Amino acid sequence: MKDRAALILAAGQGTRMKSQLPKVLHKVGGRAMLDWSIDLARKAGCERIITVVSAGSDRLQAHVTDVLGEDAFVIQDPPLGTGHAVMAAEDALQGFEGDLIVLYGDCPLIPEEAVSALFEELDRGADLGVLGFEAADPGAYGRLVEDGAGNLQRIVEAKEASPEELAITLCNSGVMAGSSKKMFALLSKVTNDNAKGEYYLTDLVSIARDEGSSCRAVRCDEEDVLGVNSRVELAEAEAVFQRKRRQALMHSGVTLIAPETVFFTFDTEIEEDVLIEPNVVFGPGVKVHSGATIRAFSHLEGAVVHSGAEIGPYARLRPGAEIGEQARIGNFVEVKNTAVGQGAKANHLAYLGDGAIGAGANIGAGTIFCNYDGFLKYKTVVGANAFVGSNSALVAPVSIGEGAYVGSGSVITQDVSPDALAIGRGRQTEKAGWADDFRTKKQAEKSSGK
Repeated sequence: MKDRAALILAAGQGTRMKSQLPKVLHKVGGRAMLDWSIDLARKAGCERIITVVSAGSDRLQAHVTDVLGEDAFVIQDPPLGTGHAVMAAEDALQGFEGDLIVLYGDCPLIPEEAVSALFEELDRGADLGVLGFEAADPGAYGRLVEDGAGNLQRIVEAKEASPEELAITLCNSGVMAGSSKKMFALLSKVTNDNAKGEYYLTDLVSIARDEGSSCRAVRCDEEDVLGVNSRVELAEAEAVFQRKRRQALMHSGVTLIAPETVFFTFDTEIEEDVLIEPNVVFGPGVKVHSGATIRAFSHLEGAVVHSGAEIGPYARLRPGAEIGEQARIGNFVEVKNTAVGQGAKANHLAYLGDGAIGAGANIGAGTIFCNYDGFLKYKTVVGANAFVGSNSALVAPVSIGEGAYVGSGSVITQDVSPDALAIGRGRQTEKAGWADDFRTKKQAEKSSGK
């Protein structure tokens, strides 16, 4: 296989997004749109990935550097069209002799199979490959004009198309691949003799054909190449992602009672025989093992749920939560950076932060791990088979020994020995008749005007 590189065009201003955040950093499926394109390039075997950005895009440049490293972006200044954007990267690719693909930072849903098909066309002898789609309403899309043998002849913009060409439904996605050397040689012949005074990447096809080069179109679904230029289109892309992700998980053996109410991210991992009730949200970094149940109105992020565990309803798992086999995290329980052992239970109204809970332990309603002193976080350890009574506060750092009991309503500030009973509360006293005397006294004060 020849070496591969990718150029990701991300120099657009994104004014229709009406946002201080660069357009390509808006997220679909919990991941920045640009990062979808970077991941696609990596999966396609691209060893070099360069992003084309605009001048003054400091935030975007910093993001590219964080994800791809130094020297991973070039600046297009001024922006003079898609062809000009690719030209801006010529020096950065000096000496590269492999195949080059042009992707877009605002087109997050292109499947790996479509890009692989483009490279396969190059391997079979095509000089250029273009990704196209059959449009339900071709409208203003550029048309891909093929001959009877399926060779791509040219790309015609809708405003310049003849009636016969406007009837074509095979449209241009903008994604193009070819030999890097060939593409830059063709670009040197592109002019800006048009109404906008810009250099168009689409001109490469007609120039290549005039030289006798072979050009081919590869097809994908229209929704695969959905571009995002506004908040409305961002929501449309999110809807496509979610629908496809739900379908894929159900086909893999996951039960979704109300699929349209469950939301996933790009890296959600759900094994077979997991049951997910309605209105559940998965943030990034969640893995749920086979046989677990995620009940309604729960939110999970950065968490691992092991086989047979039950989460919710109305539970929140935050980053670092690891719920053991057959464990139970019930309604209005929040778990953060805490490992919950096999068969342990926290059924109601608890905050379990920065801790470890042993197998078979029971955490009563209203229990909180007091883990933060305003500056640092501290750890709470509850041993196996320990029992923490309701409405208890465990002030970290503190350890509850195996099999120990904590009396309800306790504030525990010191370690508790295994199998001991710890009670940390004021002793109850009773004053007979006090309430009646109090009411009589206060009524008299009120009546006298005092």
